[in-house]
Amino acid sequence: MSKRKLSISLSIFLLVTFLTATAVYAGQALKEGASGNDVLKVQTKLQSYGYYDSALDGDFGPATLNAVIRFQADCGLTVDGIVGPETIQALERFNPATFTPSRGAAGDRKGQTIVSYAEQFLGTPYVWAGGSPRGFDCSGFTSYVFGHFGIDLPHAADEQFDEGYRVSQPRAGDLVFFSTYESGPSHVGIYIGDNQFIHGSSGAGEVCITSLSTPYYRERYLGARRVIS
Repeated sequence: MSKRKLSISLSIFLLVTFLTATAVYAGQALKEGASGNDVLKVQTKLQSYGYYDSALDGDFGPATLNAVIRFQADCGLTVDGIVGPETIQALERFNPATFTPSRGAAGDRKGQTIVSYAEQFLGTPYVWAGGSPRGFDCSGFTSYVFGHFGIDLPHAADEQFDEGYRVSQPRAGDLVFFSTYESGPSHVGIYIGDNQFIHGSSGAGEVCITSLSTPYYRERYLGARRVIS
């Protein structure tokens, strides 16, 4: 075989390999609840890169979601827990030997994982004393979210205010507290970044995202506490 033919054949082989790697995902976005061979391939890659250590079962459950989120955060991608084109491309090109995590990723990664999990419950109805996806109040929401990550928080805003330690500048995953319907900490949410927090809001009637600059909350803000390492 001539060098020219060999070069052409090699180029075709590389192109086919690349297309094969991505075609199985074409038009798809894998997210929690999905299952099948595509999920298994993602799990296998994440495991080989050191992000996933659970069963290779092809089921996109919480363990896979957390692994995807950590990978996205380290690579500086949009952290949404969804395996779309951007994440697929990063998985295909990832080289652990030469990889350097995105600036600030190590410190914020766990907090961002918590935020991404919490955002799945946007729109969940507000229910007084609620502590499940059927309905949350403010402290029931934070307790449920952090409980998913093995962090036990009491189902009361004032008691959660005693957990962890106070921080002057909140980062993603920190608890933020307010004095609302009574003096002292009576409302709590999770800081998500960009001066915003996610919380079970009685006023909105659901889990929603609100700016800390909103006059009502700005005037009642008590501070932030960190319960994650």
